[in-house]
Amino acid sequence: MTFDFAGKRAVVTGGASGIGLATVNLLRESGAEVFVIDRETGVSNSAALERAFPENLDIVIANAGIGSQAPLIETSDELWERTLATNLSGVFYTVRAAGRMMKPRRAGSIVITASTNSYDGEPNLTAYNATKAGLLGILHTAANELGPYGIRVNAVCPGLIRTPLTEAHFANPELLQDYFRHIPLGRGGEAIEVARAIAFLASEAASYITGAALLVDGGQMATKFGTWDESVGTFVNGRWTLK
Repeated sequence: MTFDFAGKRAVVTGGASGIGLATVNLLRESGAEVFVIDRETGVSNSAALERAFPENLDIVIANAGIGSQAPLIETSDELWERTLATNLSGVFYTVRAAGRMMKPRRAGSIVITASTNSYDGEPNLTAYNATKAGLLGILHTAANELGPYGIRVNAVCPGLIRTPLTEAHFANPELLQDYFRHIPLGRGGEAIEVARAIAFLASEAASYITGAALLVDGGQMATKFGTWDESVGTFVNGRWTLK
């Protein structure tokens, strides 16, 4: 699918690397004028965020996020508060600012980067999981309230995607072999694959879609007991394939 964003203005938070950068590049290649807000302190400060917003926005991608691992009982106040400030408050401030700007224009598209962790309890990620689950509350409420003004609000929920933050995981074949047993497509995702899903939701191709959370996870959330084992496949070059 190709996208036509000619004449559109977009903001992408967290747009300097990973999924955000892939989204910035795709939107620009598709004709959009794209503004990047990447500093963690920028998205977690509502006044600074609103000052950074250009006028007449058509598309806002609330993508900025952080994640640090720690067991629940060892999660510090600082880790908890910092994660909430960026991942949850930062997205709330972004969606609120976008809604305020788009409401008088009676048009606009907002896409939130949530996660498969919005639904599950992956260990050692209490703060991250809580924020990603909370994004679905923002998604549903914003879609409900802003829909009458022609503003669509959707989310993508990526699984394990290759980014600078996850490169260590992708460099560990033993970890991937076990993790990818539970992914029907047998592999992890690339940032551009999530960017395409974001662009679709932001585009007119999704004109009757709002309040949706689109899983971009290779089928991971569709499984319970896993798809792959050595009786049906082999693990080579970082992915499972049928024998």
